[in-house]
Amino acid sequence: MDDVERPSKPEDLATLPPGILAGVSALVVDDEADSRELVAAVLQASGADVTAAASTQIALQELSAVVPHVLVSDVGMPELDGYELIRRVRSLADARGAAIRAIALTAYSREQDRRKALASGFDSHIAKPVEPAALVRLVASLVRPPSAG
Repeated sequence: MDDVERPSKPEDLATLPPGILAGVSALVVDDEADSRELVAAVLQASGADVTAAASTQIALQELSAVVPHVLVSDVGMPELDGYELIRRVRSLADARGAAIRAIALTAYSREQDRRKALASGFDSHIAKPVEPAALVRLVASLVRPPSAG
């Protein structure tokens, strides 16, 4: 029987428009250096200006100085996790926190995990391991919604 759904081949970053994220600032938060560096490199290769943080505390310090267009945060971090981070981001004064688009990055890919991320304040959810082109397309869709008309 061949009715099993096969995963599609991941899209290559080279198929995306060059500089698709030019002018976009991103804050990447992950306590795992390899994952943080990969996500940062993928976004930078697509034109984004990226700041990386190894913890929620460092991310909050960064956010006190700069408001990025998009936050890409792991949810499973020690001490303060990504859910606490997004709650704090959304409570920032003068609507700064509401303006930041946020993506939950997690090894948990069940539907209930996606719902929890969205209910916590993230705009979207993407599972690890991240497919680079899918991440770039998601960031682009959040910061540059299709024009109406």
